[in-house]
Amino acid sequence: MPSAVPAASPTTVRTTAPVVAPAGVPQAVLLDMDGTLVDTEGFWWETEVEVFAELGHELAEEHREVVVGGPMSRSATYLIQATGADISLADLTVLLNTRFIERVERGVSLMPGARRLLTELVAHGVPAALVSASHREVIDRMLVSLGPEHFALTVAGDEVERTKPHPDPYLLAAERLGADPRRCVVVEDTATGVASAEAAGCPVVAVPSVTHIEPAKGRTVVTSLEEVDLPFLRSLVTVAH
Repeated sequence: MPSAVPAASPTTVRTTAPVVAPAGVPQAVLLDMDGTLVDTEGFWWETEVEVFAELGHELAEEHREVVVGGPMSRSATYLIQATGADISLADLTVLLNTRFIERVERGVSLMPGARRLLTELVAHGVPAALVSASHREVIDRMLVSLGPEHFALTVAGDEVERTKPHPDPYLLAAERLGADPRRCVVVEDTATGVASAEAAGCPVVAVPSVTHIEPAKGRTVVTSLEEVDLPFLRSLVTVAH
């Protein structure tokens, strides 16, 4: 496990005192955004298909499983290489983010059970962090729908040197909360996000949105956030220790 993570930008976090929680209680719950809390994984793919069509390239469905859940830099680089599109990584990144935000501003739905889970965590004083590979501009727009009051902090993909599948985003979130990663339950929807959380040493709840995820040691797979509540999360911390 890395001994240090890059410092957060001032917009990344609110100052939070170290978390003190009884044994068997999560010190924090760290949640992915796209496909986990908000129904937007399809939005990203539709945006990528639209943009590449304008560049004269048709994206095959097989590319979707490669880019889902990944950071913009990795996904965009892969799609440029796969299609041979005549566009720079920097220009494509700006174009995809701009188009995605335009789509989000037409309305976005929360995943079933998301609002109830966030409200429950606040009601019981369990800090929640939003940890996403999406850029800060995208996260800030999405917080309008999610409610910034539900989160003790947020971490964006363009605010860490290495984002998912590296452990850095989740290590940073735990560090800023003053929490032990082993007592922070992560909720993710993609294999990339799960790999990031597990590399950070966190117990994981996987709620697959696009690709299949197998159960494993330290990883519980459910079909919906409607199956996830505080007693369920407590049981995962107890099992992990």
